[in-house]
Amino acid sequence: MSAEPRIQVVISEQVLRLWQGDTPVAEYRVATAANGPGEANGSLCTPRGRHRIRAKVGGGCPENTVFVARRPTGERYSPGLRRQAPERDWILTRILWLCGEEPGRNRLGRVDTMRRYVYIHGAPDDDPMGVPSSKGCVKMRNADIIDLFDRVAVGTPVVIEE
Repeated sequence: MSAEPRIQVVISEQVLRLWQGDTPVAEYRVATAANGPGEANGSLCTPRGRHRIRAKVGGGCPENTVFVARRPTGERYSPGLRRQAPERDWILTRILWLCGEEPGRNRLGRVDTMRRYVYIHGAPDDDPMGVPSSKGCVKMRNADIIDLFDRVAVGTPVVIEE
């Protein structure tokens, strides 16, 4: 297949699909924002519309690597670590950092996806998928984010729809 890959996130289905042209080549269960869809800074909502992958973070890191501010902390996630810090927002394994493509909707000003640090990222494998529960990001199982990360490049289009 010669067409470039593209990602579709459907909030109502809690699913992420990877497309190659008109053909879906992978589908993953995800968890979007507990607060639902929305674009405003501070809303903890998942932004809708056209995006691109701005950066890929974590290539080559072991599964369950813990990230804070897109940097590995040196920790590996475990249930015991979660018990020590139950309030942490666990960003694990790989990060696909998104940037909006639609000025006034998800780019620039108070609706800027990139400045809101919205990612597609790994999450603890005991976090439920298919249930809105994130703080705005798109959470995936660790094995799934590794698979997706290896299939896409910086610049890959991402559409997030209700």
